[in-house]
Amino acid sequence: MQASRTPTVAWLDSPLGQRVLRAENALAGPALEDVFGFELLQVGSWGQGSPLLRAARTQHTTVVAAWEDPGVTLCAALDALPFPADSIDAVLLPHTLEWVEDPYAVLREAGRVLCAEGCLLICGFNPWSVWGVRRGFGRLLRRPAFPPGARRLLSERRLRDWVALLGFDVERVCGYLGHRGYWLKARKRVASVTPVRPRRRVRRTVLVAASEARSQVTDARR
Repeated sequence: MQASRTPTVAWLDSPLGQRVLRAENALAGPALEDVFGFELLQVGSWGQGSPLLRAARTQHTTVVAAWEDPGVTLCAALDALPFPADSIDAVLLPHTLEWVEDPYAVLREAGRVLCAEGCLLICGFNPWSVWGVRRGFGRLLRRPAFPPGARRLLSERRLRDWVALLGFDVERVCGYLGHRGYWLKARKRVASVTPVRPRRRVRRTVLVAASEARSQVTDARR
């Protein structure tokens, strides 16, 4: 796993990769300004250390990845996180879904560990941008993937569908670098419980025809 990260690390150290990181770091502050609680979990390593977490306002931050990198707190499978359900206040996925084999499984696991009203933040590269076109031509010409190491690029529309299916409401989407990249921010919905009222006992009323009622009254007088 460590060897597969080498092209990505080298690209992030390049001038273009550094430009990406600077743009994302500038947006991290506004994205995290209303994210509070005890634990912010970054799933996947991105850059040296954990620069995107510098703006975190939670009491604690953890970086979990499937490989050893500077800044990684815990090594674990990203689709089987070692945390109880509904125990994390916020989860950050910095391009993680683009590098894993099964992005939906990782996203579903992030939803599992998030508590109600928990915040989900996702960084992604737009497949319909000039970088997406470059990636498509590169595949046709059998050139190395761009960005290096990425398995696929996920569109904002697809992510919106996925997070809605997993019980999230999208709050904000912000593009950067000429819409080559985007931040998506969503909240986990609180499951509403509909109270079941006890069935009221209905008193039955027997309707009697008017002629029958008069005969009953006559018989009673007799």
